[in-house]
Amino acid sequence: MKKIVLSVIAFSTWIFAFSQEVAKPVSDIKYPEFKRNLNEDGSHYIKFTTVAQFWSRYTDLNPNTKINGQVAEPFDIGIRRLRFSVFTQLTDRVFFYAQFGQNNFNYTSSLQAGSFVHDAVGEYKVAKNGNFTLGTGLTGWSGLTRFSAPAVGSILGVDAPLYQQATNNVTDQFLRKLSIYAKGQIGRLDYRLALSKPMLAQNALQPNVAINATNAVFNTLSTKLQTQGYVNYQFFDKENNTLCYTAGTYHGKKKILNLGAGFISQNRANWIYGDAIKKDTVYSNMLLLGSDLFMEIPLSEKRNAVTAYVAYTNYQMGKNYIRNVGAMNPIPSGQPNNTGTLNSNGVGAPMVGTGNTLFAQFGYKFKDNLLPNNGSLQPYTSIQYSNYQALKDAMQVYEAGINWLINGTHNSKITLGYQSRPIYTKDTNGEWVNSSRKGMAVLQYQVSF
Repeated sequence: MKKIVLSVIAFSTWIFAFSQEVAKPVSDIKYPEFKRNLNEDGSHYIKFTTVAQFWSRYTDLNPNTKINGQVAEPFDIGIRRLRFSVFTQLTDRVFFYAQFGQNNFNYTSSLQAGSFVHDAVGEYKVAKNGNFTLGTGLTGWSGLTRFSAPAVGSILGVDAPLYQQATNNVTDQFLRKLSIYAKGQIGRLDYRLALSKPMLAQNALQPNVAINATNAVFNTLSTKLQTQGYVNYQFFDKENNTLCYTAGTYHGKKKILNLGAGFISQNRANWIYGDAIKKDTVYSNMLLLGSDLFMEIPLSEKRNAVTAYVAYTNYQMGKNYIRNVGAMNPIPSGQPNNTGTLNSNGVGAPMVGTGNTLFAQFGYKFKDNLLPNNGSLQPYTSIQYSNYQALKDAMQVYEAGINWLINGTHNSKITLGYQSRPIYTKDTNGEWVNSSRKGMAVLQYQVSF
């Protein structure tokens, strides 16, 4: 903890020093838009965007975390996300979108690791007014909750609530799925529905756990279709639905109050042995249900604003299903788990499992130009509280931090965040209990255009 506190002080000093270099008035800072119109009124176009997020991090690693038998280094630097996107509105009805890039590149990553396709989508607008559009491809148009497909460039904190991406890199590609989908808006009701073909669990980014008699895991034989949907009612300003990705904050530029609900369903998605000796396979259907409320209210013409988000989810993924999640884990997969914990190596915690979760997030953006010619500040905090079948004690993750909006937008910002996660060990009855906690301090610099 002492080392993390010292790291936070060092990060804060660096931010102050960097701020002295920003001399140009915020109102004069303009970021270019790489867009070429294909017709006179600009309704047909091709546009390119980029976002990059760089992390410097100090972590209290999970107990006894080692790399190749050696104690792991707690400090690392990495590229959390690097994305390049192209949007093409070819005609009034035909739209194409593609995104490629890289995630979680740090000092333990394979050298010259290649980028991969995140999205490749083709759409046809059946109703010209936008009420009904059909699309297909590798896409995040799916179901469950608002941040099952977050717009990464506008996340309120250091990272999105990753537990809402329940099958991330298990049966999908970084939340994207091969799908046929429909989307649209009817009045103030925004909807999305999709039919997807899940990817094979044996090709998961992390080694898939073999079937056993203790915890359900994903069925490596099943390729049953997956159905999902999400609807939300927009009480005030309407949000753009050109892409599937939803904003974490608008920095007071919109007045938003959205109430949503969604689901993801797949038959025979998980399996477990009913008896350890007989090894009789018991299949279970996966049903994920979610409801949420998102609010952003500007408080004045100076764009000071409050942002709040609350979500409830119920995951049914088979008996005692549990999975660790750790963003940009510095420990490569395949390292033996000698930690004596459920968390395994690195920075992971059991954030996804069969059971119920309540998530809440709150942020406050100070007025524009709070720091003369140096932008504004936006502190935030969040909590994930989960009661999972596999755990005796509730799983709780806390996060707090602050965004420095260098020019008042997401285009150039620095985020300093601290996350506290639980460590689970077995008690005398063989049940997983929260025996201690570990922390992680992250300094992120984001640039996007």
